[in-house]
Amino acid sequence: MRTLDQFNFSGKRALIRVDFNVPLNDNFQITDDTRIRAAIPTIQKIIKDGGSAVLMSHLGRPKQGPEDKFSLKHIVAHLSEKLGVEVKFGGDCIGDEAFNLSKGLQAGEVLLLDNLRFYKEETKGDEAFAEKLARHGDVYVNDAFGTAHRAHASTAVIARYFEDKVCGYVMQAELDNAQKVLENADKPYTAIMGGAKISDKILIIEKLLDKVDNILIGGGMSYTFFKAKGGNIGNSLVEEDKLDLAKTLMEQAEAKGVKLLLPQDSVIADAFDNKANTEVADNMDIKEGYMGLDIGPKAVEEYVKVIQSSKTILWNGPMGVFEMSNFAKGTNSVAEAVVAATKAGGFSLIGGGDSAAAVNILGYGNDVSYVSTGGGALLEYMEGKVLPGVAALDA
Repeated sequence: MRTLDQFNFSGKRALIRVDFNVPLNDNFQITDDTRIRAAIPTIQKIIKDGGSAVLMSHLGRPKQGPEDKFSLKHIVAHLSEKLGVEVKFGGDCIGDEAFNLSKGLQAGEVLLLDNLRFYKEETKGDEAFAEKLARHGDVYVNDAFGTAHRAHASTAVIARYFEDKVCGYVMQAELDNAQKVLENADKPYTAIMGGAKISDKILIIEKLLDKVDNILIGGGMSYTFFKAKGGNIGNSLVEEDKLDLAKTLMEQAEAKGVKLLLPQDSVIADAFDNKANTEVADNMDIKEGYMGLDIGPKAVEEYVKVIQSSKTILWNGPMGVFEMSNFAKGTNSVAEAVVAATKAGGFSLIGGGDSAAAVNILGYGNDVSYVSTGGGALLEYMEGKVLPGVAALDA
């Protein structure tokens, strides 16, 4: 795979697949620009070489063609400010205006196309759509790791229309850091798995059982384990069809000498509401009418000790409903412990999605080793699956 530093972009138009799928508030202001900031070094390398850059991305999930709230025009000003270059906006990604602008780009200039997903052909991996997009550049650069697990027109199919295909800095860093926790991890190695469903994490947990010393379970998925152990979990989230699987994972962990730790206690509530009545309960005995919404104080204490004594940490998924302040303590405490372990010389990879959001919201983004920009893509890569967006750069 050719990397950015192996290519000179002088006199070339680089068509870059970036991941600018950033959250916007009701006033179309960006609430987390992590993905934009991540892409800046790639764009800067190209224009410093004397090349020009045409940027393409998706934003949200538009259903019926163009929708104003999903237009990438809302990020132009912010992107221009971060890049230090006035970014041109091409509108429709395959419209005449966009093609005229990309054709006339001079060295050092940057053009942003509008949302690729305004066309259903993007997610369908349509050949003709990919070929049209390819007309915007001389060189193809994929820097959108967050969508690398999708065989979309702009991530996988488009590469067929280019002789020169290059891996951007974000993509390269994502793959390098994932490899570090997959193949070169220092021990003790702890994986922290949270989130709502065990079904989302089965494959990654099974894969990690051959690599880690500890797996810490949190979030809604933990209650499926407790029900499998015969516990009373009240109204907590549970996947009834995954009870046998939970038992199997616990047995596999024991057989391989891996400590699979479940949270001893939870902060429970009588409603899914920040203002609900709350108590702390043992996770084998949550009373009827109550649900677990965060790991409890005993679990926090145990998890923090394990994390702080670890040399390698992979974290994917929050410990509770961290968006509500009364159920954020578990996630916050884990984040602080990961930061402390990193400062003590450990390596920490935060696996995108909600855990990345939590780390960034808490202001710890620069205090951990690496924050992934792709939740689903990282999980699939670590599960051993081929990512179409990565494979296309090797083809």
